[in-house]
Amino acid sequence: MKRRICILGGTGFVGHHVISSLAREGHSIRVLTRRREEHRELLVMPTVEVFDANVHDESSLNRFFADQDAVINLVGILNERHDNGKGFYHAHVELSDKVIRTCRTHGIERLLHMSALNADPGTGSSYYLRSKGEAEHRVHAAGDLNVTSFRPSVIFGPEDSFINRFASLLKKTPWLFPLACANARFAPVYVRDVADAFSQSLNDPNTYGQRYNLCGPHEYTLQEVVERIIETLDIRRRVIPLGRLGSALQANLLEYAPGKPFSRDNYRSLQMDSICPEGDQVLREVFGIEPAALEAIMPQYLRHETWRTRYQLFRSKARRD
Repeated sequence: MKRRICILGGTGFVGHHVISSLAREGHSIRVLTRRREEHRELLVMPTVEVFDANVHDESSLNRFFADQDAVINLVGILNERHDNGKGFYHAHVELSDKVIRTCRTHGIERLLHMSALNADPGTGSSYYLRSKGEAEHRVHAAGDLNVTSFRPSVIFGPEDSFINRFASLLKKTPWLFPLACANARFAPVYVRDVADAFSQSLNDPNTYGQRYNLCGPHEYTLQEVVERIIETLDIRRRVIPLGRLGSALQANLLEYAPGKPFSRDNYRSLQMDSICPEGDQVLREVFGIEPAALEAIMPQYLRHETWRTRYQLFRSKARRD
């Protein structure tokens, strides 16, 4: 069944892939963003409309939710301006409350919600995880909505903010690379697998009310991930794992660095391993997806960047000669 879907957070890394997956199925998609003209790659898709809107403005939600069949909320932030939880609460919990109210106003019963592995309002180790857990709890408590939430481990793929961030830092850091929380464990999941799970669940009543942990086929420590990036980039770096005190100190220092490459709340999140007790079972058994492994996909986009950088360097040297 073809649906009319309004997507919040559709211009982000995961959003682009969710939109592509839904568009292939022929659904009509409405994307809300603050900067429409910056996303021309979406404007050319035949079943996609992009509108300027502030998703935190409930009047805007009312305008754009009208005549829709379903809503997908992908909005999430990994850092906030101040380390007090208010930014996370605003982005995750308050927005979810507005989505619930607006869905009710327009009789929209289907809601897909992006949460996070370890999200829990009581036991989450960080503001991020507690706010994600509270938002997840509230959308599922709305008994008049058919909600499916997804709780992925760290998501990887081209343009991700995980692998690419470490790759960028490694290129800038000579010889020794001090790594906080090196023993934190992850089960990285491929962005297209996550997107396909969203798409498949949309019209499947069996997924109503479910909360799905999404993990890739292999588990890694953070140090193992970073060492794979080093190997892929073919650079010489030695990873220096930091203990608890050194990790906390690095988080406190980088909390105030431009772009917050690592924050105190990131440090707190890393105190919980981001792995699924059931492994990659959900993707395989619920959605029939053969999950892609990190080592199969990561070289494709990191090496492409490396080759392009080397080619540009070669051209610049050739012009000087």
